Amino acid sequence: MSSTILERPALLASGAEAGQDGTAAFVTLTVADQLCGIPVLGVRDILGGQVITRIPLAAREIAGSLNLRGRIVTAIDLRRRLGLPDAAADSVRMSVVAEQAGELYALLVDQVSEVLTLPASDFEPNPPTLPPQWAEFSAGIYRLQDRLLVVLDVARLLSLGPASRGATSQGRT
Repeated sequence: MSSTILERPALLASGAEAGQDGTAAFVTLTVADQLCGIPVLGVRDILGGQVITRIPLAAREIAGSLNLRGRIVTAIDLRRRLGLPDAAADSVRMSVVAEQAGELYALLVDQVSEVLTLPASDFEPNPPTLPPQWAEFSAGIYRLQDRLLVVLDVARLLSLGPASRGATSQGRT
């Protein structure tokens, strides 16, 4: 059974675009204990635990597909996409649904937290100390009081192709 936590109209945004008031809003999420943000206007739904059907011969980072109100959605495991260790087998993961080129994708994350509105002027480019697997998919960062918020570039995360991380030679022999 599908449990939608947040539902919003399909609106697209890229990067850390500032609103008219000089702020940027992000849905915050956690992947392997790293706080991340996705621009709120790029998020279509946030889902609780879902039944995911594995897709044969799919790239390693594609967890499978799920059914969202009658629409088939490709689920991408962000831990695998980022080259991080898999989540514990018994962990319940959440999905952040984003739209790219008219298709829906569910980004599997460890946890979804809150919507943060931050001053756009505090947005910084990736520091040289950001690990390469994060820098590859990061649009930049925000330094919060006690943590670093990595702003994920959804378009780059969804650019799956033959050269994507962990992909095999199409899985065929």
